[in-house]
Amino acid sequence: MFVNHELGENIRYDAVLVGAGVMSSTLAVLLKELDPQLKVLIVEKLSQPGLESSYALNNAGTGHAGNCELNYTPLKPDGRIELEKALRINSSFEQSLEFWASLTQMGKLDPERFLHFLPHISLVFEKGDVAFLKKRYELLRQYPAFSDMEWTEDINELKDWMPLLFNGRRQTKNTAATRIKRGTDIDFGSLSISYLETLSKKGLIDIEFSTEVVNLRKNERSWDVEMQNDIQNKYVTAPFVFIGAGGGSLPLLQKSKITEGSSYGGFPVSGQWLICNKPSLAKQHSAKVYGKAKLGAPPMSVPHLDTRWIDGERSLLFGPFAGFSTKFLKKGSYLDLFKAINTSNFASLLQAGIKNLDLVNYLFSQLRLDHKDRVDVLRNFLPTAKDLEWKLFEAGQRVQIIKSSTSGGILKMGTEVVCSSDGSLSALLGASPGASTAVTTMLEVLQRCWGEKMETDEWKERLKNLFPGFGETIHDDPDSLKNLRDRNDAILGFSKNF
Repeated sequence: MFVNHELGENIRYDAVLVGAGVMSSTLAVLLKELDPQLKVLIVEKLSQPGLESSYALNNAGTGHAGNCELNYTPLKPDGRIELEKALRINSSFEQSLEFWASLTQMGKLDPERFLHFLPHISLVFEKGDVAFLKKRYELLRQYPAFSDMEWTEDINELKDWMPLLFNGRRQTKNTAATRIKRGTDIDFGSLSISYLETLSKKGLIDIEFSTEVVNLRKNERSWDVEMQNDIQNKYVTAPFVFIGAGGGSLPLLQKSKITEGSSYGGFPVSGQWLICNKPSLAKQHSAKVYGKAKLGAPPMSVPHLDTRWIDGERSLLFGPFAGFSTKFLKKGSYLDLFKAINTSNFASLLQAGIKNLDLVNYLFSQLRLDHKDRVDVLRNFLPTAKDLEWKLFEAGQRVQIIKSSTSGGILKMGTEVVCSSDGSLSALLGASPGASTAVTTMLEVLQRCWGEKMETDEWKERLKNLFPGFGETIHDDPDSLKNLRDRNDAILGFSKNF
């Protein structure tokens, strides 16, 4: 399926991309669409693309669009609901759909391999949370992107939206939900494979699997990249390097020794899912249903019960539950955390831990849970859940960013792009919303590191072909947004489902 290309010493590329997950594969496609003559190399530690954070069972699989994720619209101390993050993420995901639609139209992508359609629902069970959800609903519906959001407290509608959760449920007082039908489940691992299969089959890029980047060194005009496999060390040079290696990005950023990366540390948190593969249950639930994190719990703990398609099979996932390992990657080393601690970030790591004792306590409480405890948490959503019908699965590793500042170490929950001052190196750190915003994030990388090219008429024209709405604030214009969504939906197949 994929071809490993033999590399001689000091072969020169225009770009070396580390990691073959959804981030690097998205950037590879963008670069080749904008300039087909660019010589691009992808280096992947594992034997296939998308086996770490992008792999279907290692992430939530939600096409994050701010539709149902209540942690994207936090309630501030003054009673105001902050909408900016949800609006930004919704805009980014629309850009992902726009990109996929363009590639599908060109015959370069098959959306049926990675994309499924199902509603996104927010569900709450307490009086205060109902009031919060109602206020959120009323605020978001004022924006064109969320104008089709529905609200209900009616038991019959709740049963219609979520039959598995509400048929036979005794308690429905102080229960409410919102729904947006135009939601998605995405297999980002399959998407990564789809991107790279097309490029590799046509010989448009080189890919080195089972190969690890072990060192980066900057010379006057380019980066010397040292790689290692089971047989030998190999060397290439490139004026641009992108580090999109998930939890493995931080150690490589530190090895690059760029000033911009010196202030970062990281703390690994593993995820766990309860999975049910029983067909009779899976077919009764067709939605991603997100709840609200308990008071004092971190945003990463938002519980959700999801319909998922894994390797073509429909199943149910519930979680996430937190775990802990000192690995930065699921298939990494137990020494990863210790190797990443240095004199530049040690104080910040310590300060961040002291400032976020609630997160530390949450992690310890999660580690004490046994299988019965986890299923008891699930029963808040699904009262009829049976212990034996659900199994625990270890999801992917996430490395939460800790950044040094004048006020001490700051724990950052989102995704962060780090670029060298000369634009020759970029690294992606962090976690959610991650893959759903990959296209927008990689466009940011291009803008910051390939800025001169992005301003040329040739690249502008090609960007406009890939993104008909590029450069326009379509989310403030109902007609423009509708036209773009109608176009994306028709090409990708939404129209057949809703």
